[in-house]
Amino acid sequence: MVTEASPRPLATSNRFRPSFTAIAGLTLVALLIAWLGINFYKTPSDFIQIFLIGFTLGALYALIALGYTLVYGILELINFAHGDVFMLGSMMAVTIVGTTGFGLHQGEPWYELWPLVIVALLVCMVFCGGLNATVELIAYRRLRNAPRLAPLITAIGASFILQNVGLAWKGPNYVQTADVLPKGNVFSTHGVTYTWEKLIVLIVTVPVLLLLVWLVQRTRQGKAMRATAQDTDAAAMMGINVNRTISFTFLIAGALAGVAGLLYALYAGSVRFDQGFQLGLIAFTAAVFGGIGNLPGAVLGAVLIGLIQAFNEGLNWHSPGSDWTQSIVFALLILILVFRPEGLLGERTPEGG
Repeated sequence: MVTEASPRPLATSNRFRPSFTAIAGLTLVALLIAWLGINFYKTPSDFIQIFLIGFTLGALYALIALGYTLVYGILELINFAHGDVFMLGSMMAVTIVGTTGFGLHQGEPWYELWPLVIVALLVCMVFCGGLNATVELIAYRRLRNAPRLAPLITAIGASFILQNVGLAWKGPNYVQTADVLPKGNVFSTHGVTYTWEKLIVLIVTVPVLLLLVWLVQRTRQGKAMRATAQDTDAAAMMGINVNRTISFTFLIAGALAGVAGLLYALYAGSVRFDQGFQLGLIAFTAAVFGGIGNLPGAVLGAVLIGLIQAFNEGLNWHSPGSDWTQSIVFALLILILVFRPEGLLGERTPEGG
């Protein structure tokens, strides 16, 4: 009696055949790792120096990206006006720096100026938080049940309005910020230096991020935010004030933009009315990259975007150069939206309900 051979082993081997997308992605990652490895081998001190710069940029972008991801997580709204709230926070920081006379005290030790910097930080947080909550109250609240296109167009309109407010406030040119950050190196070894201005950014950013995680995960208001994000109607039935919770979310997102605005103004040394649009899009890309709606994902995406920018603009061996930075970042956004729209740490969820 003859037994027929089964073709199943062939079918099994076909099932594990990698797709073209996977092969292309792995090839791209391998080329990127090889490029970074060669640059590290050629100039290790420059590589580490650029890494530290990119990490600092990523920390700044994380503060802005978290504002996007907080609002999207609770309303599934991309608040394009958020970048311009950050820009107005930077301009408020410049105004406070000028009003308190930092420019007249630059000969004094930096630690004598820092009480005023803390006051400026609090003012920027309150200003941006209140501004963001006001935008939600006026522009978005009545459109919650409207088709998704309506609040999206409204967000773009609010962005242009805030941008023109900044243009009328400070004019079209760059506005210089007084240099009040401490000078000198935290450490310098083997050609690698780490300056105080970079450390100050991390000293402010890291506690703010940890405080945000604690607020969302551990507090009663944070539980209300998470419940509203999961199901608005069910949260209302359980006695949660949905309007107040959403306004609080916008308030927190705006406060983060205020922190980022002050740090950027002091770190970069100048601000302009259109910087919110540019940096806001970069921060939005970071939020999508890490997984929009996911707090750790937004931080991870921001750090990676900061490193990509720093490596592209700082490495010498076959680097595309600074003119290509935005093209690379937004090409990355397109690739993420096409091949992994849920981001690096996000979870794929079915559409509809």
